[in-house]
Amino acid sequence: MTKMKTHSANYFDTFIQVAADSPAKCGEVPPMKGSEKSVANIQFEMISQHPYQYTSDDVLFETYAARQGFGESELAAEREKFFSKGQPCLRASPLTKRYGWGVHSNSEGKVALYSRDSQEYEKFSTDDKVETVKAMRSKRA
Repeated sequence: MTKMKTHSANYFDTFIQVAADSPAKCGEVPPMKGSEKSVANIQFEMISQHPYQYTSDDVLFETYAARQGFGESELAAEREKFFSKGQPCLRASPLTKRYGWGVHSNSEGKVALYSRDSQEYEKFSTDDKVETVKAMRSKRA
């Protein structure tokens, strides 16, 4: 059996700044809409409760797996299938686009959230040792 090519959305020593058109002035906890957790809810819980424990790939796949309802025995095969195609990175996350959170990836690719109005956000935004990229803008005009 041939192994599928894998794509990664991980960043290393990189800070994703909040999108220029985000309405959030500071980091906001994504509100629950109904009983199902949104992508923003799942990503926020994972990263905020476990800073620098997960990579972007971990967060993206776990979010997908939770929303699809995969069982434990399906996860390895589904992860390989998921990353056989390119996936949107955390620059496209609602956390960076809408809710005012910057995402820092350390040298191991593990991520943490920083509120747009925090000193840490400012520090990462001006640190020469960290590559800075902007979150993607919303499609609104």
